[in-house]
Amino acid sequence: MNVVNFRDLGLIDYAAAWELQRAVHEQRACARTRDTLIFCEHPPVITMGKSGKGANLLVAAAELARRGIEYFEVERGGDLTFHGPGQLIGYPIFKLARLREVQGFVRKMEESIVRALAAFGVRGERRTDHPGVFVCGAKIASIGAAVRRGVTFHGFALDVCTDPLYYRLINPCGMADVSITTLAVQAHADVVVDSVKPHLRDALQDVFQIELRDVVASATDVARCDDGAAIPA
Repeated sequence: MNVVNFRDLGLIDYAAAWELQRAVHEQRACARTRDTLIFCEHPPVITMGKSGKGANLLVAAAELARRGIEYFEVERGGDLTFHGPGQLIGYPIFKLARLREVQGFVRKMEESIVRALAAFGVRGERRTDHPGVFVCGAKIASIGAAVRRGVTFHGFALDVCTDPLYYRLINPCGMADVSITTLAVQAHADVVVDSVKPHLRDALQDVFQIELRDVVASATDVARCDDGAAIPA
């Protein structure tokens, strides 16, 4: 079973997490570190994917600034999405054996989320025409990945107890006719991000057939492989 580094960053600014992703991605592409999975939350931020359309941002940049919401244009696929407190974000930085495995990689992320939702009695669904996970037609998880040099980054965002008012600022993923829901709403319970993490972690291990190994070092610290070679944690 493949050993994968696991980091839970907690609440972290988007820019800092993005920088860390790119640093780990570079190290993985050069075979200087293992596959890595990052869990985190972000303060309110809207990101635009490489195929996004400006018309899907429903307010002016000045209004985002007034509300304290950051904005970034990034290299993942897809359109606009929102990240904020109450949302469990996963960034898998995995080396793919072949480029054609990208679709299967996305399906595995979806399946992992579906299994985690089931632990709370919620039935997640997938659509053939759009990545992500839905509940009764409403979107509960978004997926937007990038692949460079055969290594994935960016990933998924599961709305656990996110404030739905933020989604009025955008057409999420460019889907003006699809509503957003949360796990707390669907489970009729006070579900929080920390209570979902172990279920999603277990599901990801089962679906991807990996062993997640906790890394507690900071981004600049060095861990050592079994063979003694120094690699970034």
